[in-house]
Parts: sequence; C-alpha cells; structure tokens
Amino acid sequence: MRIAGFVFSPTPVPTVAYLVILTLLVSLGFWQLDRAEAKRTEMTERAAAFRAPVLDLTETTASLTSHEFRRARASGSYDSEHQFYLDNTVEDGQVGYRVLTPLRLDGRDEAVLVDRGFVAITEGRETLPTPPPVGDNAEVAGQIGRGPWVGLRLGEPSDNPGQWPRRVQYMDMQYKGDALDYPLADFLLVEGSLATDAVMQDVAVRDAWRFGPERHEGYAFQWFALSATLTIIWLVVNTRRLNSNEDSAG
Repeated sequence: MRIAGFVFSPTPVPTVAYLVILTLLVSLGFWQLDRAEAKRTEMTERAAAFRAPVLDLTETTASLTSHEFRRARASGSYDSEHQFYLDNTVEDGQVGYRVLTPLRLDGRDEAVLVDRGFVAITEGRETLPTPPPVGDNAEVAGQIGRGPWVGLRLGEPSDNPGQWPRRVQYMDMQYKGDALDYPLADFLLVEGSLATDAVMQDVAVRDAWRFGPERHEGYAFQWFALSATLTIIWLVVNTRRLNSNEDSAG
C-alpha cells in the first residue's frame, strides 16, 4: 500500500505476533477497567453498610454473604485455649501475627472469630508470642469481614496442626470451624470502635493492601498506552520511503 511517497508492506510473521500481543494488552486494559468498576461497587456497598444500624450478634444470626462490612457488637466469653495466629502479617514494619480468638456468644450455641489485633514476632518462629490477655466475659464491637485474602493457597492452612495456639497461613473459616467443638460463624469480627469514621479508618489500616478504583484505571491506561505504542512501532517498522525509481515506476 502506497501513501504519499511511502509504502506500507507488513510481513506475515511479525504481523501475527503484533496482533497476538495487541490482543493481550487490550484485554489486560479492559480487565483493569472491570476491576475498577468492581472496586467502585465494593466501596459503595461498604459505605451503605457503615450507615446501617449496628447488629447485635447475640440476637441476630449474621453471615458474611448478607452482612459483610456491617458494624456489629457481641458479648460472650473468649475461648483463650483455642486461638489462631494468622501468619505472614506486617504492621508498622514489624513481622508478626494477627490474633484470632473465638468468642462464644451469650445465650447461643455459636461463636464468632474476633480479630483482636497484631502481635510481633520477638523470639523467632519456633516460639509463638503471648497474646493479649482476655477476661472471662467480654463485650466486643467492630466490623464484619472476611479478613486478609490470598489468591493462591499452597499447602495445608496450618503448619502446627493439633497444637494451640494454632498458626495458620491463610484465612479458611471452614478449617477453623472444624478445629473447634462448637459452631463458628463464617465471618471475622474485626475489633474496633463502632463510630463510623473510626471504623472506616481502622479498616483502611488493616486492609492496607487494598486500594481504590483510580489505581486500576491507571493500570488500564498503561496497558492501552502500551497497545498504542506497539501499534506505532509496527506501523513504522513496516513502512519505508520509496526511492526515486520506485516512485517514478508507480
């Protein structure tokens, strides 16, 4: 194809490679846009949950599907003999664990798993740190959630099965429920203030790995920019100026 003294003559193999890579880059861009929209929807759901009335877990049967992000309170007794330590946690530059303690609800044959906070590793991984003490009776306030999530789960949830406290590598509520001799709710109660602004701040700190839709949109722009750059390179590489003989012959 000739255009104003230039000829565009793409060859088959580079063109096929270009189309394959272009398709991949564009797909990644739209994937990031989809993630941005999903994150925007999640933020809207969180905002609505923050404004909803506080749930009393001793009176209401809650579930992760129906009540995620809701503020809640509960009263009962901590089962300090059966605590879980969530591994691979970093807070303020320190490596440690999140302490997850079952709270057996008053008047109900059920427990909720409470995220009571972070403890640092001070004596190596062979010795689990001492968790914060708990009383016989407790009143807990916080937010319903699923806890830190990992996309790839390798191996068993725990590397010290049968021992307590039990170290776990990732959140698996089914595994934790099976390890106890009483029913366990399918969500995590992240301990914190019931004030809306305080809960939002606490969630932002504990879910520092999360970010808003703007970053996904930025990633999408990068993928689309790479697509445009690749197209320009393909056009330039396959276009040359006609010499005088070719020009006169044409």
